Amino acid sequence: MALEDVLDGTEQLEVSNARGELTDIAQELLGELFKDYSRKGAQRKDYRTRRDRILRRNEAFDQQLPALTQAYLDWSYTWTKGKSKEYFPKSADNGSSATSWTLHVIDVYRTEKVTFGMWASDLFITSALMRQGVVPCSPIHPTAAVTIGALELFRIAQLRSPHFSVQAFVKTLCDLQGVIFQRYLSRQFSIAFDLYLQIRGRVDSIVSQVLQWDSEDWRLQHACAACTYKLTDEPELKFKLLYAMDGNDSLKRVLRRLPDEIADNYPPLSHDLPTGQIITSSRYLCREYVDRFAMAGSKDPVSNESAKDSDPNPCAGRWKNMDDAKTKKTWGVYDETGIFMAVCCHGTSLLIADMVQSGERAKYPLAVVSKLMAAFGDGLGGGYDIGCQFQTTLATSTLGPQVRDLNHTCLVGAFHGHAHRCLCQLSHLTLYVEGLGLEDLETCERTFSKSNALASTLRYATAFHRQQAINAYFEHNDIFEIYANLTNFLFDNYKQALTIIHDSKAVLTNLKRDLSVDDDGIFHRWLEEEKKYLEGLSREPPEETLHMEYWQRLGKLDASSQRLREIVDTWNVFEPTDSTTYGGDTRVTRQNETLRRHAQENYDKDLLVVQELERKLSVSQRWTPEDKEWQHAGRLVANREYRRALDTLESLVVARLFELTKMNRAGTGYKLRKHIAKALQTRSAAIKVALDRYNKCALAMRPPRQTLHWEQVVEYAFLADFDLLRDTCENVSQRPWAHPTARFTMDTYFKMCRAEEEIERLNVEICRVITYMRDEEHFLRTCEEKINNIHPALGHQISQRRKLHLRFNGSHLKRLHDIAMLPGFAGTLIPGVSALKGPAPLQPPPSQISQRNVLDSIQDLEEEEEVECEAEEASHALQDLLEVSFDPV
Repeated sequence: MALEDVLDGTEQLEVSNARGELTDIAQELLGELFKDYSRKGAQRKDYRTRRDRILRRNEAFDQQLPALTQAYLDWSYTWTKGKSKEYFPKSADNGSSATSWTLHVIDVYRTEKVTFGMWASDLFITSALMRQGVVPCSPIHPTAAVTIGALELFRIAQLRSPHFSVQAFVKTLCDLQGVIFQRYLSRQFSIAFDLYLQIRGRVDSIVSQVLQWDSEDWRLQHACAACTYKLTDEPELKFKLLYAMDGNDSLKRVLRRLPDEIADNYPPLSHDLPTGQIITSSRYLCREYVDRFAMAGSKDPVSNESAKDSDPNPCAGRWKNMDDAKTKKTWGVYDETGIFMAVCCHGTSLLIADMVQSGERAKYPLAVVSKLMAAFGDGLGGGYDIGCQFQTTLATSTLGPQVRDLNHTCLVGAFHGHAHRCLCQLSHLTLYVEGLGLEDLETCERTFSKSNALASTLRYATAFHRQQAINAYFEHNDIFEIYANLTNFLFDNYKQALTIIHDSKAVLTNLKRDLSVDDDGIFHRWLEEEKKYLEGLSREPPEETLHMEYWQRLGKLDASSQRLREIVDTWNVFEPTDSTTYGGDTRVTRQNETLRRHAQENYDKDLLVVQELERKLSVSQRWTPEDKEWQHAGRLVANREYRRALDTLESLVVARLFELTKMNRAGTGYKLRKHIAKALQTRSAAIKVALDRYNKCALAMRPPRQTLHWEQVVEYAFLADFDLLRDTCENVSQRPWAHPTARFTMDTYFKMCRAEEEIERLNVEICRVITYMRDEEHFLRTCEEKINNIHPALGHQISQRRKLHLRFNGSHLKRLHDIAMLPGFAGTLIPGVSALKGPAPLQPPPSQISQRNVLDSIQDLEEEEEVECEAEEASHALQDLLEVSFDPV
């Protein structure tokens, strides 16, 4: 029987009960390979799980990491200096090497089986491959490797487009090379990519160690050239560092729970495969550090549960970040429910903390503030959407004394600030804070609008890969987005400030003349008067509260008394005509008796409450509608109903403003837009109902209050206008600062003041940036020259870092020149002298860490990989033979 006839189906292969026919076919196909494989006999059963394999593989890579790092340094230096950029050497093993190793090499456009030479100096197979520009997928017996060029292409592409996943990239390679995608290809690529990032991280660590940039807070203290690169003899700024912080729940990660045998009273345990790898980044705050600031007890000042009326803050209970009642169900689904982040006013990331199985708790901002104060000291200003309430939390926490000593200021962003109470705005809103400039402190919102693209690739990632992706994204964003566009930021702000100053001066002169105002100090006095006025409206006097309660209880007592009289006076007399109606008459009598008893109980209860209030108020004679006290309390109750109707209307307008902003924000998907549009329709109907209620309460006032129309309410952009409607004791329109023209004049003046402060801050920041560019270039070039004499490969890495910053200097200098050409520029482009302490003498490159004896681990992994390698070789051989067999003659 010919093999070809069986393969093409012309002849049928008879299979007997004794079996063995398929074995003969396989032996004929595989030849000597089958004999070698069959002589090994039965293989031992492997009881190790995938978890064991992953941990042992990563442990083996960790042991080889020093050699791999040195090999990468050698390759990078040689490849950059060489003329050829070929990843597939035509003669990798030309006989000069001690031995050779053959494996499949994956590049962007092709995959080939390549033989690489190994020298006696190579400690590991992996380091020999790394030295020749490929990253292996296995630490002991690699059968496949990926070129560094392909890995670097994916790294950059994913950083530019975070939606781009490993699987999508591998499928792209398969399409380019005309092969079918297999899942194991993604796993192999992911292993090589993790190793590549680990090596790059170790190289960065070595470079930082040589440059003396490896202290705990060095990155934080040098994060932004405009914020942190202080100069000698520069003007003193009120806020040495302005930053914004906020939580974001987009970067969640699903918790893969263990089976249900875990008791309900224990926290859910993760079923994720362990990697044994840990992110070592100064950007990330570890969970243990954050948990040190957890508030004692079950109440959290930032959450909804602790918003009490006793809080002296005017916005207590108004802001409910991550309402726990609504988010508790998600805690069982996600492990990390998002991130809490701090960024400088230019957008550079400062600190990141994972929100773990919780909402936006107080411990996250407390940990951030603690770390920033430890790194920068005094004079910090932090923007937070609930900064007013967080100020109270901060003062009562363990950081309270340190916050007061270092003069830390809590601020509220411009967008969120307009939804706060007017009294809160006067203290925290960016327009009225001296020294803040034109900064809106809403940098986190802009940052999250871009980083949300990471969400799709992180939802089912491991904890390590999630942190790795987040850290890599913000590291790349800080350099290639924030620093690259830093001078554009300064130019736009400088131009905006000059425009505001020019326009405000022209308008303010006419407005002050119309108001007969000569002294600018009157605007500050108006602001203080408004603050005192609103403080007087913030709470009801306790005695008035009791009077209103007594008046309302008297009304309830009168109603219950009237109801009791009606039931008692109504007496039904039944004359039974026959025995059939007796039962029905009895049932009606019992029902009436029940109603009388309930009415009597309600009357007695209301009477007890009235008597208790009379005792507290020392009322000797019960009030009647003819009494002055009754009428005065009635007006107070009407006032309160008016304010509550106004609060309801205001809260609905707040929600409408936020939903409109979200619907018009870039990056909002179609489905979310439709959802928001439906919510706006519902909200509009609710606003109309609340508006009708408000107008009824306003007309019931004596004298009647101002009514509102639908067109007025929907056009409200600043909610402080609502607070001016709250005064029910005097006519607020008589106050000078309550007139629309006076308020516009006052806001124009303060906006001009902030613009002048912005010019002052920008002059300082411009000088810092240009000095930083000069000093960074000079320092890195000097270090490069010194290290090249000792370690050329490491000197090349310093050169790469220098060129990374140098690539932006041309556009920076052009933009700085554009700033200097602006009419009204008051700064200088002459570099200054850094006030930071100069670096210590360069540290010598770290010597290679002595290699530990890893023979035990190698032998264990060799046994594990032998079976996989042999099976893979057999599979490839069988596939090759089958392809040859089916080729047309």
